[in-house]
Amino acid sequence: MASYVLVHGAWGGGHYFARLAGALREAGHEVVVAALTGLGARSEELHPGITLTDHIDDVCTQIEEAGFDRFILAGHSYGGMVITGVATRLGARIDAIVYIDAFLPGDGQSLWDVTGSFEHDWYIGSQKFTPGLVAPIGSVDFKPVPGQVGRHPLLTLTEAVRYTGEEAKIPRRVYIFANDWQPTPFARFRDQVQAEGGWDYHESKASHFVMTDQPEQLREIMLELAP
Repeated sequence: MASYVLVHGAWGGGHYFARLAGALREAGHEVVVAALTGLGARSEELHPGITLTDHIDDVCTQIEEAGFDRFILAGHSYGGMVITGVATRLGARIDAIVYIDAFLPGDGQSLWDVTGSFEHDWYIGSQKFTPGLVAPIGSVDFKPVPGQVGRHPLLTLTEAVRYTGEEAKIPRRVYIFANDWQPTPFARFRDQVQAEGGWDYHESKASHFVMTDQPEQLREIMLELAP
């Protein structure tokens, strides 16, 4: 039996992982679908002071509460920032880390640093209406569950991840690139992992939401990682 930790992206909630979590549990595995402060089921807690560190703390706390010693860690989109931060703390306990069409920051990089002018203009423009909170970006279909998609705290997008060496202890690294969504901010990470080597690389004929567009492919990739 393996343990899985799934981290959703910006503006969303754990409902994006409902099908994958169910499939992993049916296969006999344990699953934590992370609940991030101010988002999804915790949207009532939203305020402008939430940071990336807060979301990293959320995931680490939920891992400890679940009693997971070793686990497979996966993140979608903005969740790539969060799982990278978790890896800098708990890397020695992670059997595999999976970026599902997700941001992949380097040491000292924030999400702002790994995005371009389109995203920056959107983040800044949102401040006119809700200071400190960012509206769902216009080019993405967030497929919301009522009451679970709202604003996203800006500070989570401007705080950098700092490597510690723990992240280098993870034996397997996986990147899944969704190739049916253009323009995509994730092509740079596709190119990066292919150039670096040492990654299990997959392409999915999917929009940004691999979880809903290609659930069987994602299920098989995740199950194969079970030790």
